[in-house]
Amino acid sequence: MADVFVSYARGDKARVAPLVAAVEAQGWSVWWDPEISPGQEFDDQIDVEIDQAKAVLVVWTPLAVASRWVRGEAREAAERGILVPVRFEQARLPIDVRAIHTTDMDGWGDDPHSPQVQEFLRALATTIARTDAARSAKAASAAAAAPVEKDTARFTICVLPFANMSGDPEQEYFSDGITEDVITDLSKISALAVISRNSAFMYKDKHVDIPKVARELKVTHVVEGSVRKAGGRVRISAQLVDGATNNHLWAERYDRDASDIFALQDEISAAIVKALQLRLLPEEKQAIERRGTDNAEAHNLYLMARQTYITGQEADLRSAEAIVRLCRRATEFDPAYAQAWALMAVGHFKLHQLKGGRSDDAMAAVDKALALAPELAEAHAIKAQILLQDGDPDAAAKEVAIALRLDPESYETNRSAARLSYQLHRYEDAIRYYSKAVSLMEADVNSAMMLISCYATIGDAANARRAAELALKRTETILAKDQYNSGVTAYSAYALAALGEGERAKARMERTLLIDPENFNTRYNFACALSIHLKDKQAALAMLETAFAMVSEVFLPYAKADPDLDFLRDDPRYQAMVAAAEARLGGAGERAAAQA
Repeated sequence: MADVFVSYARGDKARVAPLVAAVEAQGWSVWWDPEISPGQEFDDQIDVEIDQAKAVLVVWTPLAVASRWVRGEAREAAERGILVPVRFEQARLPIDVRAIHTTDMDGWGDDPHSPQVQEFLRALATTIARTDAARSAKAASAAAAAPVEKDTARFTICVLPFANMSGDPEQEYFSDGITEDVITDLSKISALAVISRNSAFMYKDKHVDIPKVARELKVTHVVEGSVRKAGGRVRISAQLVDGATNNHLWAERYDRDASDIFALQDEISAAIVKALQLRLLPEEKQAIERRGTDNAEAHNLYLMARQTYITGQEADLRSAEAIVRLCRRATEFDPAYAQAWALMAVGHFKLHQLKGGRSDDAMAAVDKALALAPELAEAHAIKAQILLQDGDPDAAAKEVAIALRLDPESYETNRSAARLSYQLHRYEDAIRYYSKAVSLMEADVNSAMMLISCYATIGDAANARRAAELALKRTETILAKDQYNSGVTAYSAYALAALGEGERAKARMERTLLIDPENFNTRYNFACALSIHLKDKQAALAMLETAFAMVSEVFLPYAKADPDLDFLRDDPRYQAMVAAAEARLGGAGERAAAQA
């Protein structure tokens, strides 16, 4: 990790480069945007780097002051006492950092020996020394207080996605599920720090150079492997590699009956612990062996449903139906499988969003999950969404709070918190939670799309563009494998519109409507893009007219409050569409109007 994190507006890159050179000339390591490794998500790496930095150099300019991203990084640094700010063009500083001494850089002439540079370099030296001293004291205190028998996290591991060697792409769910299970098991070992699923899965389907991966992710070891599943047998090959030397510390091939999958996973974890000469504490061994089910068939069906959930999109009717069917079958094999009940609730919730009607089946499934596992964060997260959709935001907020307390690192928890915040127009909170969700799930396009909307709504054009670039990158990855995925194509058109590429965006809209003309979600997203980003009112209204003719009573409150459509609110055609939808929906429409 770098000594100094540099926060600045992207448009000021040329101005910032000489400052970075002056800092590096003092022997300090520096991290700034050009250091983002190819294939890594910007928000994930930024969170790690700013958390580990000893000092944060913020370069204030009029552009930087307007950037919510820079302001947020400065605020975090100030709270930690490691902020060292400089300023150009007498930029008006945010009120919460004005009390901190700021070096004015106007007229420094790119001279590393100028008084201004020497001033902020002294401030950096003081801050870095103070951080080093604080960390040393904390480490000494922790060492004194730590139980003698426990290992501290001495190794950092990345578990690369296990390759599917079954010769059947439909078996991908199983190899991905095994990878996730190994990541989860190793994360329960105190002597190991394990890279997140999102960072590891950036290398999926790519030829990797292990030392290069180790350098990019700053890990000591890498686990890689392959899975072959056929009939009732499963073969797993796995190896642990030293990231620095590329030497294999352990390798094994297992050929077992599929019903032995849990014991096999336990053996892999135990072998890695042994190869690293670590001690597996009794409570850690129990935590690894504690799973949602002991039924291999139920687990297999859950993995199928989980993969469908991860790779599906928000308004995908077929994926929602598949999730419900698979989870229902899993709970037939094991009625006490809480995770399957919670995921079944997600499927029912999606169907309810698309088709309307009551949410009783979704609530029944999530209540069953919570009766079996009251501490299951994902169950509280989906219950919050059901309550919000049913018009009870206060109860939804309580469930979100519980989910965040139980597991703040959960993807589902952060998605739920983001949706609640967005619908309540708390856009700063929504940005924080959507950003976390994006960092936790590499296949999540919708959260990146929602970040575009959030940033655009608060007027942060720079970060709206960054979110659009990320969203476009993710949609292109999916479309490279499935070019006729209309939901993802709609997202890509929205991202292109946000990036100012109106002609390309409209071309994708036209092609998508030829493929899937009756898709409500596609038309709605196109209307949003035409409204907020392209400012084409007539085209947006024409697109929305067809969408509102199909809107359900569940979605109507959301549509009426969506800031993406603010550009259209005062137009009589828009108002007539809303009135017609409410009339068509009858009593449900009146309830929707009251909730909006």
